[in-house]
Amino acid sequence: MIRITRRALLLGASAISLASLADRPLRAADNIEILASLPNMAFPFFVHMMKAIHAEADKLGGVTIVESDGQGASPKQTADVETALVRGVKGIVISPNEVDAMAPAISGAVDAGVPVVTIDRRVENVEGILAHVGADNVKGGEAQGELVMKLFPNGAKVMNLQGQPGASPAIDRNKGLHNVLDKAPDKYKFIFEQTANFARDRGLAVTEAGLAGMAEPPDVIVAANDDMALGAMEAVKARNLGDKIKIMGFDALPEALAAVRDGALTATIEQFPGGQSTQAVDILIDKVRNGKDPANKLILLTPVAITKDNLDKAERLGEVS
Repeated sequence: MIRITRRALLLGASAISLASLADRPLRAADNIEILASLPNMAFPFFVHMMKAIHAEADKLGGVTIVESDGQGASPKQTADVETALVRGVKGIVISPNEVDAMAPAISGAVDAGVPVVTIDRRVENVEGILAHVGADNVKGGEAQGELVMKLFPNGAKVMNLQGQPGASPAIDRNKGLHNVLDKAPDKYKFIFEQTANFARDRGLAVTEAGLAGMAEPPDVIVAANDDMALGAMEAVKARNLGDKIKIMGFDALPEALAAVRDGALTATIEQFPGGQSTQAVDILIDKVRNGKDPANKLILLTPVAITKDNLDKAERLGEVS
């Protein structure tokens, strides 16, 4: 006996409906409704990306954004994608909470004939994704490693705060950092490595625990995002070690840029999230309106290390108070 769930019936009906409309080109006057799904809107990084998505939709005109906040849970983000397909969205821009866990939902959208553009986090094991726009996170991690070597040419003790397990940016940034520093393991020693899950409170707690267990503090704390770096900064201040430990973040949030300007953080990595979002929307709408595939299916922006010396290169410098 074969059981067909209500969800399967709804998704099947959605696919049939979308297929029946596939041959009718959208006119410029047609309103296009697309899903914009981000992992967790509690993080300022994703709030900025969503604002950029809305801004580009407004600029293009005739585009309505259906927002989805994954709330850090892949089942929630999966349900949002499935609901959007039933609703009949014409396209999806998504940064998956976890690349493997979200693969089935993204595959379902592709199978239903809905074009999908991934941003920030790439899903490599799903065929048929229209494009991916993101930062080269491996190069971003390498930029952190290269800055460590520049600041400490004679070697350094490194504390490494890793990001969310299973998230491609966390994996790639950690890989990039190790790509550089593992070339000289006798000089650059990872004395502490642990995930702080991209969260500020975890960055604070993990750094506190790490420092408490060390006879001597590290020379540098490298964090896979700014929230963890800012949490680490508070832990370092509490121990009056601010003048002894360099701290590096990643994302170039306005608060982090202010801390770099004021000397509390040594550096952050700019990955141009607004630029990622803008290009993703442009690619998706060009496909929906004009049937045009992008010339490149993989677009990776090169991250830049931001220090006091080049703050003017930061995308969000204008938001710094």
